[in-house]
Amino acid sequence: MLGSIAITPWHWAGFVGCVLFFLALDLGVFHRQSHVVKFKEALGWSVLWVTLSFVFGLLIGPAFISGWEKQDSIEFITGYIIELSLSMDNVFVIALIFTFFRVAPQYQHRVLFWGILGALVMRGTLILAGAVLIQRFQWTLYLFGAFLVFTGVKMLFTDDEGVEPEKNPVIRLARKIFPVSDELHGEKFVVRVKGRTLLTTLALVLIMVETTDLVFALDSIPAIFAVTTKPFIVFTSNVFAILGLRSLYFVLAGAIQYFRYLKLGLSVVLVFIGVKMLMDPHHHLPGKWFQMEISTPVSLLVVAAIIATSILLSITATRREQKAAQGRAK
Repeated sequence: MLGSIAITPWHWAGFVGCVLFFLALDLGVFHRQSHVVKFKEALGWSVLWVTLSFVFGLLIGPAFISGWEKQDSIEFITGYIIELSLSMDNVFVIALIFTFFRVAPQYQHRVLFWGILGALVMRGTLILAGAVLIQRFQWTLYLFGAFLVFTGVKMLFTDDEGVEPEKNPVIRLARKIFPVSDELHGEKFVVRVKGRTLLTTLALVLIMVETTDLVFALDSIPAIFAVTTKPFIVFTSNVFAILGLRSLYFVLAGAIQYFRYLKLGLSVVLVFIGVKMLMDPHHHLPGKWFQMEISTPVSLLVVAAIIATSILLSITATRREQKAAQGRAK
């Protein structure tokens, strides 16, 4: 069963409409002119999106959706925190992309804005496909669980790689189909030069950001199915995490050195969620081979504790090194 929440097409349309309205307000009013997003501004937007996410899960859902229960709110918050946590790794990859292509800070928000629109479409499609797949073939939850365990272990023993656009198949395809300018041309994605329409380097950056999000979505979306198989909760929690990704980038990008152990924490989170999924949390299969179950509230606490611990250890290690360096300098 995919849950008893009475979700109608009007709920989907209303939610998507609100998201598009806020995005239009963002680009058309608050960021009409390209500018460098400072730390305080980014932090303010991050707090706003986190607050809106909790308000939606705890107040708006129960108020406007028939059948929305306390358990649904817990599942939404848990899914949101999982998606937001896994997005942190995406933030650091995006920072590498911007650095590699030397994207000026004032144009980075524009790339992330349009990247979000593409991410909404891609993730919505993946969520719909995953929900249909689970409904028809419920045993695929075990495949998702095994995949998450494998991905978590692989992340643990794989070193970070630099940005290599020449190995990106979408970038190679774009270069074959469209002529590409070697210059950024400000905030433009397409320019006309001597009568020819060219993609700018900023367009290639956008393509890389989109494909990067697709790769990360293949990890994060199966992870949230360990918490709930209700498509509306899966989709909305994903969307709120994506909406907060832009401001989160500007908050974290300048402090990457303080998150050296975050990748370790995320790998542990993936393994934990994969194991939870392998325990058949939604009771889909008859004759369960394993009777232990990790409840959603416990999962929320475990994931939050893992991420908080990895960040705390990272900050502690960095400060210790800084003090040691200052001592040697004296």
